[in-house]
Amino acid sequence: MTVSSPQRGLLEIIALTVADAVAAQRGGADRIEVAAQMDRDGLVPRPSVVAEMRAAVDIPLRVMLRTCDGFAADTDELVRLRAAVAELRAAGAEEFVLGFLTDDGRVDLAAVDAVVQELDGCPWTFHRAVDHAVDTERAWADLRGLPGLDTVLTAGSARGLEDGLPRLAARDDWRDAGVRLLAGGGLRHAHVAGLRSIGVTAIHAGGLVRENWDSPVEVERVRELRELLDA
Repeated sequence: MTVSSPQRGLLEIIALTVADAVAAQRGGADRIEVAAQMDRDGLVPRPSVVAEMRAAVDIPLRVMLRTCDGFAADTDELVRLRAAVAELRAAGAEEFVLGFLTDDGRVDLAAVDAVVQELDGCPWTFHRAVDHAVDTERAWADLRGLPGLDTVLTAGSARGLEDGLPRLAARDDWRDAGVRLLAGGGLRHAHVAGLRSIGVTAIHAGGLVRENWDSPVEVERVRELRELLDA
């Protein structure tokens, strides 16, 4: 297996508040995922929070587009998401995070297209819905060439990186998808060296940089990840 020359490390941190965003930037984060309600695996944040974060930090913000549990997007969900995109863009959002699956576990390309049309060229991440697809090889193939898609957030397994990292190392479809793989989902410090060894240089952290989801992001925890990624 050939590993291409590594890109510069990208550290993305989940921020729920403006204080989180400021701490993430101070610790060396390159990008922030803005979300709410992590007890539901991350939902769309309030536009006012996005506007306040945009004023407080100067690194990119990727804003979650998800208003309900799971990865399905029915007609009502798509209506809500289109409205949310308009409000979030008005608040200063320029990058997004989304991902939908059909009832039978395939990438819902129709739902993705409906939302991406509203983004009007903004870059976006397909999130860990890819790990829950019934056929991940087919899912990765479906992601190729989607307009604006430049990142896929994955653990390699629905169970997280502890289970998924060996799978990522053994597969090449993610290398051929034309996007950057962002590793996240149960990230631990010990995973970083293993990810770097297979050419993954972008990591995504939320719980690892705070005591719990009710606690703020800690600058020193972010800085520790920054140092591991750059080692």
